[in-house]
Amino acid sequence: MTERFPELVAPASWRSVELISDLHLHAGDPATHAAWLAYLARAPRPDALFILGDLFEVWVGDDLLAPDEAHDDADRRFWRGCAQALSGFARHTPTFFIAGNRDFLLGPEGLAACGMTALHDPTVLVFAGQRWLLSHGDALCLADTDYQGFRAQVRGADWQRDFLARPLVERQAIARDLRSRSEARKRSLGPDPGLWADVDAHAATAWLEHAGAATLIHGHTHRPAEHALAPGRRRLVLSDWDALAQPPRADALRLSERGAQRVSAA
Repeated sequence: MTERFPELVAPASWRSVELISDLHLHAGDPATHAAWLAYLARAPRPDALFILGDLFEVWVGDDLLAPDEAHDDADRRFWRGCAQALSGFARHTPTFFIAGNRDFLLGPEGLAACGMTALHDPTVLVFAGQRWLLSHGDALCLADTDYQGFRAQVRGADWQRDFLARPLVERQAIARDLRSRSEARKRSLGPDPGLWADVDAHAATAWLEHAGAATLIHGHTHRPAEHALAPGRRRLVLSDWDALAQPPRADALRLSERGAQRVSAA
């Protein structure tokens, strides 16, 4: 690594910020969607919100938000409703977004419709006297070599240009097929996320050293926890959201001068 990671220096007026990830919002899960809407409407609000990827279960192009009377199905109405809710929230609370492995095709038009500001993965947040390294986390799951090969392909400009040139209905069908394969692979590994590939500790430590940061915050693995790395280095894993789980999962991570604190967003 030679290039410095981008930095976001928080305004002096910020007292607390919150981070969420892996909500996987889609029309087939109204309970989690309702929990997210309640979270956006609650008070008091943080001074900023950081969404570290996989806000949406799938995003196949910003034209999902375009009005189309001939093809205005429930899914498209759902995505437009999500964008409207986010833009309303973001008018009062700066909202930042790092793409995940499900919503990396959220482009400039979609981000603008949602009122979100895109951040590079990873980005250093300078806030509350500390340097926090923010990432979705999937790029660090090095043991999953099949996924890393797929990730390199779909993050390429040529692949994205060719994919987005396809008709929307075709892209939606491809996305459904990819999701089906992903779920089948998870079932083959077992229901315990602990059996899935995790963030590589050496790579995470190298990132932190390069960033001059003590704490990496990420999602993706669906294993909320704190992990010690090298001396003085750690990583905090955000919770995924599932309002129908027992107990329900809908947590945010709040950062302030007191450090990092997990808070229930339900």
